[in-house]
Amino acid sequence: MISKTSQGQVRIGMVGVNRSASFITAFAHNPHCKITAFCDILQPKAEEAARDFDAYAFSDYEVMLDSGCMDAVLIATPMQYHAPQAIAALQRSIHVLSEVTAAVSIEEAMDLVKAAKSSRAVYMMAENYTYMKPNVIIGNMVKAGLFGEVYYAEGEYLHELKQLNEITTWRRKWQTGINGCTYPTHSLGPILQWLHPQRVVSVVCVGSGHHYIDPRGDNYEQEDSILMLCRLSGGGLAKIRLDMLSERPHAMTNYALQGTLGAYESARHEGGMNRVSFLDPNHKESMRWVSLESYQDDFLPDFWKNASEEAIRAGHGGGDYFEVNDFIHAVLGEAENPIDIHKAMDMTLPGLISQESIRMGSIWIDVPDSRQW
Repeated sequence: MISKTSQGQVRIGMVGVNRSASFITAFAHNPHCKITAFCDILQPKAEEAARDFDAYAFSDYEVMLDSGCMDAVLIATPMQYHAPQAIAALQRSIHVLSEVTAAVSIEEAMDLVKAAKSSRAVYMMAENYTYMKPNVIIGNMVKAGLFGEVYYAEGEYLHELKQLNEITTWRRKWQTGINGCTYPTHSLGPILQWLHPQRVVSVVCVGSGHHYIDPRGDNYEQEDSILMLCRLSGGGLAKIRLDMLSERPHAMTNYALQGTLGAYESARHEGGMNRVSFLDPNHKESMRWVSLESYQDDFLPDFWKNASEEAIRAGHGGGDYFEVNDFIHAVLGEAENPIDIHKAMDMTLPGLISQESIRMGSIWIDVPDSRQW
């Protein structure tokens, strides 16, 4: 941990201007922050972003890290750069807020864990779906025992990306160019918070086959719909579906939860209802779905109830705003890091192991625990 700057603020550098834009409002409105640097391989982009904040502009990431103008960095680059860039910052005792996923290989993940454990700096993964209002409400209801013992959950990220693959070409290699659950954290993040302290101990991954080709006539390496089943350390089961290719409307926040006393299902289409149902032991026939919003007054935390207009307008259902605040509190030692290196691994490693599972004919494979590395 480091102290605040002489102006009482943590100096923030941002790498990857396009995605950084979703975080700028949160950092700019946090009284403990000052945006001091932007970095992008396209220097004019960095200069344009820096102009509004009288900040420095860089086209070389390591030059920015060595400039001495920042205490923390937001890593908002394509996913294959997340681990190497985080490691470089941690080795310089610069705090890291990294976009998802944390790493694209087991070897990278191990190197990242080693760097985080040996650094004086804070590492946090920016899994914003854990901050979405329905997910936060369900988490508090689970903690209050309304669902009884929770033992099953589902998460779906259905986001057709074929055109975006051609614009952000890294996706064509690192997301749809690899078979398996290459982008699991938006689904796993909320589920693992609901089922805490369970972690995924083994996975099996299967696919639906190949039905689409890219504009060059090549098959996508990733099968169209990917299912990853996850055995949890406490005996629970989770089902994750990832689909970035099928022709269908987006549905990136589908969730379900089952406990001994109740169930939850998120809205599966625009205008649908997030709904819960609870067991009355004396009147089992009375079980029915009711709106999750009816529980909002009792289980929505204050940070959501008192959310500013900036927070409400922030990307990913407010997640980009609230996770920045939690990151700064963790950097300043004022609160626990909510998604530290090991929780980041809990969300990332199952997807990496799923790639091995599907390659080996869809067999169950153990997921390592980074706490043992």
